[in-house]
Parts: sequence; structure tokens; C-alpha cells
Amino acid sequence: MPRKPPSSRNATEDSAVPANLETMPVRAAEISTKPPKKSGGGLDQLSRTALKAFLIARDAAFNLPDLLERSSRMAFLAIKDCEKELDIIERYIDDRLPAAITRVNEMRARQLLTSLKSATDLERIGDLIMSVALRVQARTTKMAASDVRHLVEMSAILREMLDVVYRGFLNLDLESARKVLQMDKDIDRVCHGLFQKHLAANSDPESFDVILMAQALERAGDHTTNLAEDLYSLIEGRSLRHAPKKRASS
Repeated sequence: MPRKPPSSRNATEDSAVPANLETMPVRAAEISTKPPKKSGGGLDQLSRTALKAFLIARDAAFNLPDLLERSSRMAFLAIKDCEKELDIIERYIDDRLPAAITRVNEMRARQLLTSLKSATDLERIGDLIMSVALRVQARTTKMAASDVRHLVEMSAILREMLDVVYRGFLNLDLESARKVLQMDKDIDRVCHGLFQKHLAANSDPESFDVILMAQALERAGDHTTNLAEDLYSLIEGRSLRHAPKKRASS
């Protein structure tokens, strides 16, 4: 079942999120947000806010299959609401991080910078999922069942990737980062299959529409691998992006 319809929060309102983040709407299949195991006490407000963004992006991906398969209006509104909330959270962290980072030690500063990078990637994931939702809403003809099946498969993989990387940040688990990097191959595989099928259709506008939706989900998967790489850097203290390619999936 899709999440409840969006709340009355407006994306043009002040960029601050509620002071008590635990009062934010509960999302589909939401799991516990207990603090990760680490020294130095609990998470600061910015880090907790970034963790909330993972759940919101995951919720957007959760609702997409219902929109694809049943043209659910409630699912569309849920995705739209998620996209707005992710915009608000990114602005909230971006506005407050410069002052916060001057008052912490090096380890906490790295964590805060990771929170900002994560919020940026998650906001873009929300935008990409919203672009798919808008294309589904704008269609005047029904998509082929095989195309729906493949797009739903990509959405499911994306949702799982977001769930795994969220748990990785929650528990500072390196294995979660490795798993997400491997899962990205699955979303690429489905995307390439759709590309091969529809590029053969030449200039058919319906095929072009499916290609753009698949491309958006594939890019959302790429942003999720960015999150996995940031998790690796946070734990290991070095960037995976500068490592040899063969190490990225090891």
C-alpha cells in the first residue's frame, strides 16, 4: 500500500525542518532510527536530519511501483511530497553546516560533510523519481506490461539499495557499502535491456518515454552508489573514488 497523502508542508516555506524530527510523518515500512554505534555520544541534529532523508527517498522508491502498475493517485502524491521534503532537508543542512562545522573535531566534521553530500544525492534521487512519476502521469496510453515489469524491477532494486545504505550509515557497516556497489550492476542490467529494446523502435515517442524513465532510475542508482562510496570514506578515512576500479566491487 502507498504512503498516506502528503501533508500540508509547502516547499516554499522556511527551509527549517521540525525541531523534533521524530514527529515527521511515518513512511511505508519505516524502520527504527536508533543512533549508530559510535563513540562520542549521540548524533547531532544535522546528522539525524540526513538519516531522515534516507527514509524519505526510500519511501519515494517504495511508492513508484504502485504508480507504475496501478496509476495510483495516492502513490503519485506521496512521491511528490517526498520530493518536496528532500528539497527542504537539503536546504536545511546546507544553511546550517558552515556554522556547525567550526565547532567540532575532525571526525565530527567528516561526518557533517558526509551528511551534506548525502542530502545532496538524496535530493537528486527524489528529483529523478519525481521525473518518472510525472512521465507516468502524463501518459495517455498504457505502457506495455513488459516495460512496466522492468521499471518496477528497477524501482525495487533502487529501494533496496537505499535501505541497505541507510542501514550502513546507521550502523557504520562497511559491508553495506560493498553490497550497494554490487547491486548497482543489477539496476544497470535492467536499464540496458530496456535501452536495447526501445532503441530499435527508432523514433517511436512511446519508446523514448520509457527510455527516459529507465535512464532516470539508472541515474538514481548511480547517486545511491555515491552514498555507498561516502559511507566507505566515512568508515575507512579514505576515498573509494580514487581507488583502482577493481577494488570498487571487491
